[in-house]
Amino acid sequence: MLPLSDAPNPSRTPIVTYLLIAANVLVFLLFTLPQSGVAATQGDPRLETYVEVLRESLPSTVSMREILGSVSLYDLFTFEHGYKPGAPQVTDLFAAMFLHGGFMHLFGNMLFLWIYGDNVEHRLGRFWYLIAYLATGIAATLFFAVLSPGSMIPMVGASGAISGVLGFYFWWFPKNVVRVLLLFFPFLVRVIEVPARIVLGLYLFMDNILPMLLAGGDGGGGVAHGAHIGGFVAGVAGAWLLNRREVDGTPQEYQAEVRGLSMPRNAVVAALRAGDMPAAARGYFALAPREAEAALGPADSLTLGSWLAANGHAQAAVTVYQRLVRHDPTGPAAAEAHVGAGSALLEHLGQPAVAYQHFMDALAASPDARTAAAAQAGLHAIGAMQKFPARRFS
Repeated sequence: MLPLSDAPNPSRTPIVTYLLIAANVLVFLLFTLPQSGVAATQGDPRLETYVEVLRESLPSTVSMREILGSVSLYDLFTFEHGYKPGAPQVTDLFAAMFLHGGFMHLFGNMLFLWIYGDNVEHRLGRFWYLIAYLATGIAATLFFAVLSPGSMIPMVGASGAISGVLGFYFWWFPKNVVRVLLLFFPFLVRVIEVPARIVLGLYLFMDNILPMLLAGGDGGGGVAHGAHIGGFVAGVAGAWLLNRREVDGTPQEYQAEVRGLSMPRNAVVAALRAGDMPAAARGYFALAPREAEAALGPADSLTLGSWLAANGHAQAAVTVYQRLVRHDPTGPAAAEAHVGAGSALLEHLGQPAVAYQHFMDALAASPDARTAAAAQAGLHAIGAMQKFPARRFS
């Protein structure tokens, strides 16, 4: 199974993702290629230490001549700059993310980053996406170190950081579709569309958890499965925490207005019923999140969300809709709340992939005909934005 592309995608160019790909390729061209084909010299001071490490990890049947004959300058370079749990260095935490063991190692990592990185970058914003990439990469490496304490075998590759990106994607874009090449040549060669959460779930379990369990620990077959798992879990945790903060936090546009404001629940409802929507909105966001959820019934929440979206407060509208869904996820208003959130995200906040999740959730919530038509219209609008729309949009 080889992933080829995903949908939907944002229209904005994922500059940080492209720069990360360029940086990894540049390091490969400047360091990996020139040094990989050059044998290490006997006088290199790094060689003796490296050979000692290899002898501890290789079968005793492998001779010293075979070891020395296989060591390249790049092996010594990665031994010096890759992350070694037995000799940890802060600089190696970052350097290891941009070093790869060969072309296929680089190609696989960059393919996954190219497919999944753009949506995560668009959701986080460029600066915080870069921070999240580096942070989950560090978390992945440290998790690997916990599983392999004292190891002097260097870990290299962007896999841990990219697994962090996959973790964010897994939590935020479960309804997205991934085009996958099924290749069992010559019997089966076919491209199919699979929900993203299934593809990434298989990546986590079949490609990492299961091999690590079968190997009885980490690093089986030269693959740092623990780093992949650690990065993925860090990404999922980061996405969950950010979702929680978005729903429970006060939207930025109301933070100044509600500072020091206190309004009882019944006053919020009274203002809404009287048509004083600005006062109702201020009072709503002055309440504690769970209290605000309980203060308004489903119909009142939908009314407030609709007014906020129509009056230039799209992010606040999404917060109201998300709180309604959290408070009553299977209620009759859930589908309409999903459509409201999706419409605000698509039309005002430029987040088609996030909106797509809401429209799909709306259709899964047994909506009435009007709400279903609105969700379908949203999906068609997102499909029209895609260069390569998936069949699900049609």
